[in-house]
Amino acid sequence: MGKDQHTIFGINGCAAVLESRRYKITDILIQSGSPAERDGKVTHALGYHGGHIKFLNSTQFKQNFGKWRTQGIIVRFTGQIDQPLPSFQKQHGDIGLLALDRIEDPQNLGQIIRTSECAGIDGIIIPKHDSCGVTDTVMQVSQGAFTQVPIYTVSNLHQTITALKKDEFWVIAMENGVKARDWHKMDYKGKVLIVIGSEGRGIKKLVLDSSDFQATIPMQGKTNSLNVSAAVSAVLFERLRQLSS
Repeated sequence: MGKDQHTIFGINGCAAVLESRRYKITDILIQSGSPAERDGKVTHALGYHGGHIKFLNSTQFKQNFGKWRTQGIIVRFTGQIDQPLPSFQKQHGDIGLLALDRIEDPQNLGQIIRTSECAGIDGIIIPKHDSCGVTDTVMQVSQGAFTQVPIYTVSNLHQTITALKKDEFWVIAMENGVKARDWHKMDYKGKVLIVIGSEGRGIKKLVLDSSDFQATIPMQGKTNSLNVSAAVSAVLFERLRQLSS
């Protein structure tokens, strides 16, 4: 994370970065005659960044970027992807945060960010340690969602949860324990922090012990666990359903 150089490709992700105006664009490379050159989202976003655009013919572009599914566009940029966690003490109403404990797979993290944005989550909390962080791969998989949902980096997840509880958040940990209730029977309204652990190692005991409730998604069949991004999707869209009803 930080202000390193980032690279993203594909119409959705590139358009999101170009439209956000949060980042310093250094290069926009477009393949002549490609889907990106004809796409309305891209052409609209390019209006702000005229001095950084370079068109390459098909041969040049494929020689450099043929290993990726680019749809004919590459964007290089710098900027702060993550941010410190703000205080929610004076905020009220329905606020949903998602905390990720030990998510190390960039594909899963990218999909979780994308799902969170679609489900109206107000922020994602990621520990500095035991997490893959928001890499270029994570940004790519998120399809530009990282520009829309705040990503907060914290040094200590347990201390962060303790502080959020003082700010009147209820903490729901997704864990298949004996204390766990079915995920759809939980109340996700108000100020809620949902904690998700890795597929292999789950949630740290200290973090789990600091939660107010535990929720589980009962399984049928021979596979005993959902992919973590699929589990996140089920929980976040149940929250969205409750808020909409």
